[in-house]
Amino acid sequence: MNRVLIALSFVFFIACKQQHKETTKIAKVDTPKTIVTDAQDAFGIVIHGGAGTILKKNMTPEKEAEFRAKLTEAIRVGHTILKNGGTSLEAVEKTINILEDSPLFNSGKGAVFTNEGVNELDASIMDGNTLNAGAIAGVKTVKNPINLAKEVMLNSPHVLLSGKGAEAFAKEQNIELVDPSYFYTEHRMKALKQVKEKLKNKEANKTTAFYDPLIKDSKFGTVGCVALDKNGNLAAGTSTGGMTNKKWNRIGDSPIIGAGTYANNATCAVSSTGWGEYFIRGMVAYDVSAMIEYKGLSLQEATHEVIQKKLTKLGGTGGIIAIDNKGNVSMEFNTAGMYRATMNAEGELIVGIYNEEE
Repeated sequence: MNRVLIALSFVFFIACKQQHKETTKIAKVDTPKTIVTDAQDAFGIVIHGGAGTILKKNMTPEKEAEFRAKLTEAIRVGHTILKNGGTSLEAVEKTINILEDSPLFNSGKGAVFTNEGVNELDASIMDGNTLNAGAIAGVKTVKNPINLAKEVMLNSPHVLLSGKGAEAFAKEQNIELVDPSYFYTEHRMKALKQVKEKLKNKEANKTTAFYDPLIKDSKFGTVGCVALDKNGNLAAGTSTGGMTNKKWNRIGDSPIIGAGTYANNATCAVSSTGWGEYFIRGMVAYDVSAMIEYKGLSLQEATHEVIQKKLTKLGGTGGIIAIDNKGNVSMEFNTAGMYRATMNAEGELIVGIYNEEE
């Protein structure tokens, strides 16, 4: 009888130990799902104003100062919102508004012209907390495209609206509309004429367009913002006039969720700028997030892998800005320059233009 009791006790002991092992195993698997930031009130913001052949030798001191001042103005707007406890979505929208209202950048007021001499605007925004997103493409009368993208996200069952339908929705949502002439700027019209003339002279050898900075950079531009707020929520937004001399209502990566814009609280928020066709093919913004989620890379490792290796190998040029759920930031590009700025919770400001700047 004693032997039976001893045997049963031994079996019970083994069973309990096995149960403890399984419980411990489950706890280890579940723990990473809850992501805790290093600092309780960590927040930060990053912006870009386009990437391309931006060389110091081609920039006057006055023009450089103008760009730096506008980047600083824009990022301070978003940083103030975050510092005061505002949401990352609000910070992204209001920051991009400053850039959209400036003729310096290829977005809103400074949008480039299509082959037909009109302005067609694209934008997108994404909430990292809910993974909700909104985007618009090919609008011609919306003063601030990012505002309409946000309304699509919040007040429609859709993600992407285009053309006349998007403008009809804008009217319903009381989004500010302007006459198309609002977007006219002399330097953008001059750029269109130059690109057309150069392409005309080089029709015999179309590959030369890839080596002419003016023609090559006609694919660049765009403004974007990514932010992390004090509640740990990420957001990303991108706004653009697209590609100089674009035809057939061409749409680039900026309004494409996953290519031009992506945000996920589990990983990071990303906004892209560059040759849109390649960013779409590589789903660049989402790929950065995926590299973090599935390969366990850091933000810096992920952005470097995607831009300097994968995008470059594909033949694409441009860059991204990104911020992760801990407040780490990255401003990665494979071009000669990218207009960019970042501010952290301590209020430290970094503004850059050229490749050689830290």
